[in-house]
Amino acid sequence: MYDLPPLNGLRAFEAAARNLSFAKAAEELHVTPAAVSYQVRALETKLGVKLFRRLNRAVVLTDAGAQMFPGVRSSFEGLHRTVARVGSVARSDRVVTATISPHMAAKWLVPRLTSFIERHPDIDLRIAASNTVVDLDTDRADVAIRYNLGNNAGLVAEKLMDEAVTPMCVPELLDGSHPIRIPADLRHHTLIHDDTLSRHWPDAPAWSKWLTLAHQPLRDEDAGLHFDHSDHCMDAALMGSGVMLGRRAMASRDIELGRLVAPFELDLPFEGGIYSVTTQEKASNPDVAAFRDWLREEAAAMRMGLPPGA
Repeated sequence: MYDLPPLNGLRAFEAAARNLSFAKAAEELHVTPAAVSYQVRALETKLGVKLFRRLNRAVVLTDAGAQMFPGVRSSFEGLHRTVARVGSVARSDRVVTATISPHMAAKWLVPRLTSFIERHPDIDLRIAASNTVVDLDTDRADVAIRYNLGNNAGLVAEKLMDEAVTPMCVPELLDGSHPIRIPADLRHHTLIHDDTLSRHWPDAPAWSKWLTLAHQPLRDEDAGLHFDHSDHCMDAALMGSGVMLGRRAMASRDIELGRLVAPFELDLPFEGGIYSVTTQEKASNPDVAAFRDWLREEAAAMRMGLPPGA
């Protein structure tokens, strides 16, 4: 049990002594100067000594006040550090870090994040956009959102959605000088290639495979525009530079908003799918579980994507 003066009086004294002004102390403490003066006088009465000499436009510490000030200030600084440290630890427990490819982050995750923030305002979500493979046991990421073949042994994995590619373009190309109505109409248009697919997945769907499926004669596989970043590929399609063999999940938002159209019903599916992956230990974290639940709901609600089994 500590026999101390009231905390409000000590706070008023510390602020007034540090600023040598009741007015500045009052501004800092969001009270009136009269309230500071009252708290200081109550403290002086409790201690039985004068702590300040009141001048016309200022205050100065008495010998007793000068003797008391360093200890009070040090105590408040220590209390502030302790509270801040505890608050920081408590807040860090509400951090969830998700690793995801830059393209999927930009085109699928980020446009949907408002609903997660509204539902879980106390969770600090960190997005690490990278194609680098991470070790969830040793790296700081809590959840990986990745396309893979389902080879997630030893991890807690849930398939969020299947993926498929199909031709996509701006709506204007459907009614231009060479309107796109049937697959054969593509011969009048530049084909846009996303080379990241073949770089990361050698058996990934490509224009040659889609044209074969559509019973169209094969074109020079190098003809058209080639990009080694998916974002640039989609940007070119959005600018009307040609027809992209686009990923339905990644383009779902642009299709919903009418920026892109998929003129054909013919889809070329990926093997595997897009998964939410974490470890057994991290899966038990309520905040990680909340984020993964939200991912599942968002994937299931996609109108233009392909939820598992669709």
